[in-house]
Amino acid sequence: MNRRAMIKPPIPRLRSGILGAIALPLALVATACSSAADEPPLAGARIGGPFTLVDSQQNKVSWSDFEGKYRIVYLGYAYCPDVCPNDVQRIMRGFSLFKEQEPELAAQIQPIFITIDPERDTPAVVGEFTNAFSSDLLGLTGTPEEIAAVVKSFGAVARKGEVNAEGGYLMDHTNITYLMGRQGEPIALLPIEKGPEAVAAELARWTE
Repeated sequence: MNRRAMIKPPIPRLRSGILGAIALPLALVATACSSAADEPPLAGARIGGPFTLVDSQQNKVSWSDFEGKYRIVYLGYAYCPDVCPNDVQRIMRGFSLFKEQEPELAAQIQPIFITIDPERDTPAVVGEFTNAFSSDLLGLTGTPEEIAAVVKSFGAVARKGEVNAEGGYLMDHTNITYLMGRQGEPIALLPIEKGPEAVAAELARWTE
């Protein structure tokens, strides 16, 4: 686990990510509830969009770079004491299970972690965090303005909490996981709360 990135500066052991699915846009929720059984739950939802950020090596990475690939997208932060590491662990364990079952198809899926805390999450910190879970996981960061635009495009929420005496703080944020299609279109939300097996099953359901 990425202990160094997560505990410096010190932060209180409070739950972050408390907004959860509550922050989902009404249009997205309505789409998910009214979808036909054979149609992706998020078909037609207005989430996602073009961006250019940087990876752990400070190389520029654009949304269009993944054209033709499915994408798993999670918005979180490396200093998160509980929610983000737990979520990312489930995501990547689920992806690993799917990779064992469908290696060729898994090679066409890119898991992506995008920080919502660019103030602390430098390229090096994001790289250390993602590498703690899997070499398949790509970590991205950017300027505050770039990150704010990405958060908005995914219909998510990210708020900086109160700064403590040591300079640490938590981020309240939407902790959901998006499965996006080969053209960048939204497909479904991965059920990370149900565990890795459920994540693998959902990937098998919506990828081909």
